[in-house]
Amino acid sequence: SDNPLNVLIYDQAQLADLVSQVPDAAKKLMEAFWPGPLTLIFKCRPNAVPACVTGGLETIGVRMPNHPVALRLLQMTNLPIAAPSANLSGKPSPTAASHVQHDLEGRVAAIVSGGCCAVGVESTVLDISGEQPVILRPGSVTKEQLEEILGQPVYDAAADSSSQKTARPGLQYPHYAPEAPVYICTGTPEEIAAKIDTQLEAHRGKAGVMLSSQTLRLLHRADENLAVNLGSREDLKQIAGNLFAALRYFDEADVEAIYTEDFPTEEIGAALMNRLRNAAGDKSV
Repeated sequence: SDNPLNVLIYDQAQLADLVSQVPDAAKKLMEAFWPGPLTLIFKCRPNAVPACVTGGLETIGVRMPNHPVALRLLQMTNLPIAAPSANLSGKPSPTAASHVQHDLEGRVAAIVSGGCCAVGVESTVLDISGEQPVILRPGSVTKEQLEEILGQPVYDAAADSSSQKTARPGLQYPHYAPEAPVYICTGTPEEIAAKIDTQLEAHRGKAGVMLSSQTLRLLHRADENLAVNLGSREDLKQIAGNLFAALRYFDEADVEAIYTEDFPTEEIGAALMNRLRNAAGDKSV
């Protein structure tokens, strides 16, 4: 009841029934990024939605998805839809219909499959209800892109460890944790590989690794059945897109631990490392 949900719409005109005002900054961002992976936090119109949608807050998170199936569903209902990600609370977000089936089979009447997610990490959440825009969750719409459109600085609360955590859609509870503990290994690719080889020897074949192709090639002890190639370090979008599927793969593999590497935090790398740090609970090697 204290965990606010995103509300999805298919037409900007629907905002009139949901929010008390649409700031000029929001209009610029919607023109640039909607439909797309950007959730905007507005001041909520009084009594516009049930309190269970806003988590008791005076704000509301709204997004227009960039997928023909989702947009058509919204058009057919002709209503805003409060829609969290289709996973059990605390589990990694689903990026394919099979992930939804794994978590929710027997709990839902049907699953509408629109194919695998194009991005693979959840939307950027930007609070525009105050004077300064604030990133509450990084995503594929980056801080740099937001500042370019707005022509003003954007504060990244998600990157500030001293920032007070507040209840916002998708942020209130752990959201990315697999069954096994996750450890982020730091250093050069060679140092990371050496650290992971040592850990794999200690676990005696019961640990998994999810690494870039460059780092994976340097390992000596990895079991190919417990090693996931996330993609090239030169393509962080590819790595971000494969992350949640990799975490779910290791839930099925029943490993004791999962080892990964740290990645650059430029552009979508900020979202990638945000999800990895949440999955790891900041555990590192």
